[in-house]
Amino acid sequence: MELRRDIHRRPELRFAEHRTAELLSARLRNAGYEVTTGVARTGVVARLARGDGPAVVIRADLDALPLTEANDVEYRSTTPGVMHACGHDVHMAVVVTAAERLAAVSDWAGTLTVLLQPAEEIPFGEESGARAILESGAIDFAEVDAVFGLHCWPWLPAGVVGIDPEVAMASKDAFQIEINGATTHAAAPADGRDALLAMSHLVVALHSQVFRRINPADQVAFNIGSISGLFGQSIVADHVEIIGTLRTLDEAVRDRLQRAIEDATRFTARAHGCEGQVRWANQMPAVRNDADLVKEAWGVLDAVGGLRVVEMESTPMTTDDFALYAERAPGLYMKLGTSGGTLTPLHSSTFDVDERSIWVGVVAVEALVRGALGRSQR
Repeated sequence: MELRRDIHRRPELRFAEHRTAELLSARLRNAGYEVTTGVARTGVVARLARGDGPAVVIRADLDALPLTEANDVEYRSTTPGVMHACGHDVHMAVVVTAAERLAAVSDWAGTLTVLLQPAEEIPFGEESGARAILESGAIDFAEVDAVFGLHCWPWLPAGVVGIDPEVAMASKDAFQIEINGATTHAAAPADGRDALLAMSHLVVALHSQVFRRINPADQVAFNIGSISGLFGQSIVADHVEIIGTLRTLDEAVRDRLQRAIEDATRFTARAHGCEGQVRWANQMPAVRNDADLVKEAWGVLDAVGGLRVVEMESTPMTTDDFALYAERAPGLYMKLGTSGGTLTPLHSSTFDVDERSIWVGVVAVEALVRGALGRSQR
C-alpha cells in the first residue's frame, strides 16, 4: 500500500517517468534482479534467471494522465495537472511486490522478467510505449512462454479478479479528419467554401454512417473527441480538423467501418465544395488472451485463498498496447477489481481504488507466474 501511495503522490507523464523508474529499479535490484534502465527512454527491464525452465514476463505501465486530481486524500497527487487516473500506480505496486516475493523463494526454475513500460497512454499520433519496448530489442518475445498483465477494473469489487475467455480489450483506430475549403468574408459566403459548415455536417454523418453499418451483435465504440480550426466571427473557415477513435472487436467490422468513415468524409466534403482526408494513427490490435493460459489461470487462481475469480461477461471497448506483446507470445491480461462500493471511473479526476485490491493483485500475479514457471519449457 505504501509503495502505491508513494507512486500516486508523484505521478509522471509518458516518457518522463524518471523518478518512478528509479524507485522501482532500486527495489528490484535489491531483490536480486539484473536491472536495465533507460529502455525505450524510461522503461525498465529486470531479469532473474534460475536455470533451465520457462521464460515468463510480467508487465506494468509507468505513466500517469494529464488530469488534476479532485480526491481529498492524504496521498493525492502533488504534481499539478498530473494524476494516476488509470490505476497504473496499482499495476506497478502489484507487479513489483509480486516480483519481490518470487525472488525471495527458490522453488521455481526458469527466467522471470519484470517489464516496466513507459507511455501506455497514447495521444493522437504519438508513440506507443509497448511498440518502443519491442523496437528496443530488450526482450525477445519469440522466446517468451507467457506474458502477464493486469488492469484495475472499478466495475468489479475489490477481492475479485476477472478473466476474459478470449478478448480482454478492443482494437483501436484513432483518426484525424481534415476539411479544407476557402476563406472569404462572412458577408460574401458564396465566394468561399465553408470548411466549418462541412465539418458540422460530417460529424452528424459519421455517427449516422458508423451506427448504420453495424449489426446488433457487433460491439463498436465510436467517438469524436475534439474539433479545431482557425477562424473568426467574420471569416468563413477554410480549415477544420477533428480527432476521434473507433474501437471494435471483429476485423471485418473494423474494415467496414474504416471505409464508412473514409466514404462519409470524402462525399460530405465534396457536397460542400471542400476536400476531406482521413489520417489513421495509433492503430492497436485487440488484446487476445491465450486459450491455454486462460484455462490454466482458472485452476491456479481458484486455489488461491482470499480472492474470487469470475468470467467477464462482455468485452470492454477500452484498449491497451499490451496487445502488441500478446501478438508475439502467449498472453493473459486480467481485470483486478478495485471498487469499494462507489464507482469512480477510469480516466476521471476522482479515480481511486479500494487498496485491499492491491494484495489481491499481488497474490494473483504471483500465482499465475508460479503456474507458468511450473510448466515444462516449450
